[in-house]
Amino acid sequence: VQLQASGGGLVQAGGSLRLSCAASGRTFSSFHMGWFRQAPGKERDFVAAIGRSGRSTYYADSVKGRFTISRDNAKNTVYLQMNSLEPEDTAVYYCAADDGWSGSPSQSQTRYDYWGQGTQVTVSS
Repeated sequence: VQLQASGGGLVQAGGSLRLSCAASGRTFSSFHMGWFRQAPGKERDFVAAIGRSGRSTYYADSVKGRFTISRDNAKNTVYLQMNSLEPEDTAVYYCAADDGWSGSPSQSQTRYDYWGQGTQVTVSS
């Protein structure tokens, strides 16, 4: 599976961005999908996850109410709509695919088998 993340950029605080992650090589609907981020000098953290059908979604507390994860299985793409961005959201954002047996997506990075290359999001104050 190859994952290609895009949509990052520079935005002012309070602004919005939508990240996309296009998958190829396997049946996209068989994967749970997640977004993670890594700020400079920090560990990579969970942001959001979505189940195979799109009905189940999970968010880190820090982004609840501001970010929305969604997927379009017909387009093999997962999205992360980010609103009300804050300087603390500045990070490299990674999409990831979980090829496992579980019925629900996970917040744990160890559950994810495939990773995209990351896209930089910078929020200026």
